Amino acid sequence: MTKTQGRLRTAKFRETFFRILFLIAALTSIAAVLLICIFLFANGIPAMAEIGFFKFLFGKKWAPTNSEPSFGIFPMIVGSLYVTAGAAVIGVPIGILTAVYLAKFCPPGLYRFLKPAVDLLAGIPSIVYGFFGLVVIVPLVRNSFDKGDGMCILTASVLLGIMILPTIIGVSEAAIRAVPQSYYEGALALGATHERSVFFTVLPAAKSGVMAGVILGIGRAIGETMAVVMIVGNQARMPSSILKGVRTLTTNIVLEMGYAADLHREALIATAVVLFVFILIINVSFSLLKRKDSAKE
Repeated sequence: MTKTQGRLRTAKFRETFFRILFLIAALTSIAAVLLICIFLFANGIPAMAEIGFFKFLFGKKWAPTNSEPSFGIFPMIVGSLYVTAGAAVIGVPIGILTAVYLAKFCPPGLYRFLKPAVDLLAGIPSIVYGFFGLVVIVPLVRNSFDKGDGMCILTASVLLGIMILPTIIGVSEAAIRAVPQSYYEGALALGATHERSVFFTVLPAAKSGVMAGVILGIGRAIGETMAVVMIVGNQARMPSSILKGVRTLTTNIVLEMGYAADLHREALIATAVVLFVFILIINVSFSLLKRKDSAKE
């Protein structure tokens, strides 16, 4: 066997080895998702059937420890939607505009400081965000509106809006930088200003990537637990105002799973099923929207 043949065999062996390794990694990821789905649905669906599907989803009373227990999670569903929508209203515009600034307007000297600062936001633990919200945002909201104790939907929305910023900024900036420079130069050649070229040519071309960042940010907002549990009020009731406390699906699980048993525990797992379905709907909607945009192109 010549040296060339030996090298070819070694290269082929390495290629085969890494192909198998990557396949195993991919199958492991898929298996993990399947196991989570099986666990959730196997434990949650029977609980929904025992409680009553519509009674569970649309019931307005959550009292699992009463002599006649009630397992209605509709207030938690509405609370989760309110808090997530508020976070999106606050975080999405700021995140996208910051990404545009970093990608197309920021001076290189300033970028060296701003980019690590944004990355640092992503590394801060949720409990630290919660403590910040508790000692800064809660008193600010309480003193500004002079209603309640400051633990409310608005407080949680502001905090979650801050927490989703690094996700939206990072993904959106990468998408904007991935747009070919010819798009920008073509807009300038047609007489557009720098600002119009960026906002009306480059940003629309990066729409899919920007939407991916928004979806990931919303997914984090709806699934966040520790920061929210510290500042949202944790009151299982229908929200009547953004200055009232609520309980979200995630906080409902974390607050009661430690002592729950029997049907109570299964109802909490069923709550996780509902949360899982919400996130699944968000991801599927994004995939359909992206496919629709690709078809138009």
